[in-house]
Amino acid sequence: MKRSLTFVTGNAKKLEELKQILGPTFPREIISAKIDLPELQGEIDEICIKKCLEASSLVKAPVIVEDTCLCFNALKGLPGPYIKWFLGNLGPEGLYKLLAGFEDKTAQAVCTFAYHSGVESEEVLLFKGITNGEIVEPRGPRDFGWDPCFQPNGFSQTYAEMPKEEKNKISHRFKALDLLRSHFSIESNETEIET
Repeated sequence: MKRSLTFVTGNAKKLEELKQILGPTFPREIISAKIDLPELQGEIDEICIKKCLEASSLVKAPVIVEDTCLCFNALKGLPGPYIKWFLGNLGPEGLYKLLAGFEDKTAQAVCTFAYHSGVESEEVLLFKGITNGEIVEPRGPRDFGWDPCFQPNGFSQTYAEMPKEEKNKISHRFKALDLLRSHFSIESNETEIET
């Protein structure tokens, strides 16, 4: 029987993507918990570590939390970890219009998963994925955040226009989860060798 890993999120779409990307061979059973964690300010890694420690203290078991950023190069990395508020107030069109006065429309989609084992003395581990692209006039379905205005480099479609299977092979979330999967695959193999 697989040991469980709690993904602390209230976002059903993120949970769905995580399960699709990790697939059935992931060595842990993913369960989710909707817990209102404090919305923190600061640098990406610092926010993730604090959120993860808070989640771990509430769940009292191994947890992962995720933080997603959209960093506009022309704005020196903003909105970054504050994308949720920018998107909520401006929508995808407003995000695009933020760069109206700038020639540089490039951006980085950054996803960071933070893991804590639930053992108080252990440190939080971070797994970060970055996809480069540009901010474009919104295209495609509006059912998942800023996907309609982010077009990854090398593609003619926005995240929102891509089939889910294609997006889940190249996205910032996929890259972060691939690192997380590698960590747990190594851990799982070491456990099998010990037993």
